[in-house]
Amino acid sequence: MDGGVVVVTNPYVDVRLSSTISSFDAKRRFNRGISIAELKKKLEMVVGASASCMDLELFSVSDKFLQKMDDNEALLGSYPVDDECRIHVIDKSGGQMDQFTDVSKVEKFELPDDAYDKRTDSVRSFMKKQRVGRFNEDEMAKKKAEHAAREEEQKAAADAISVGSRCQVQVPGQPTKLGTVMYVGTTDFKPGYWVGVKYDEPLGKHNGTVEGKQYFVCENKYGAFVKPLSVTVGDFPEEDFGLDEM
Repeated sequence: MDGGVVVVTNPYVDVRLSSTISSFDAKRRFNRGISIAELKKKLEMVVGASASCMDLELFSVSDKFLQKMDDNEALLGSYPVDDECRIHVIDKSGGQMDQFTDVSKVEKFELPDDAYDKRTDSVRSFMKKQRVGRFNEDEMAKKKAEHAAREEEQKAAADAISVGSRCQVQVPGQPTKLGTVMYVGTTDFKPGYWVGVKYDEPLGKHNGTVEGKQYFVCENKYGAFVKPLSVTVGDFPEEDFGLDEM
């Protein structure tokens, strides 16, 4: 060996890609031995622009403009392109930023419900044939009866609860709470019977007002509505947390 310096150049280069028609950057590896014309053809599938409508600009790793890549016959490796450089694609056809990703500009197709109901290859048609969900009349009738029976139980429980009573509230998955009944009856925010409770502690959700309608008055976060079957009335004195002790 003669002690000279041998420079080995990687035949491939990893570059960042940006374009005038997308706000998203991409990263690709290219062979330095391909021509700029060949590079443009490869970029068609990446940026969505036609090769014949592309102008390319080369930027450094620090995003400093270096030069235009305007010689279609030149090799990619003939330009000062290194790993992490950026090649910017300018679409001369007039494409606008994000025109292919902004779905709000896409005209929506809507099939009328009666036309959809006549189709034999739809999910609805399959569910009808298999008697699934709401198309199972026996199951739906059973659920309706169970719901009606449950509502009767809730109504009976509500009739036994009086405003002003002390109560204990036990909602599945939540700790037991003590409070005072402030409201019993139906509401505008949900169907069925509800009991409005003012808790002894700030464990509620509101101040007695829901969706702009006042059902009772209490401090914020002390009020809540629960189903009647979750409420037990009785002698539940307020807990003494020892705040008066020295």
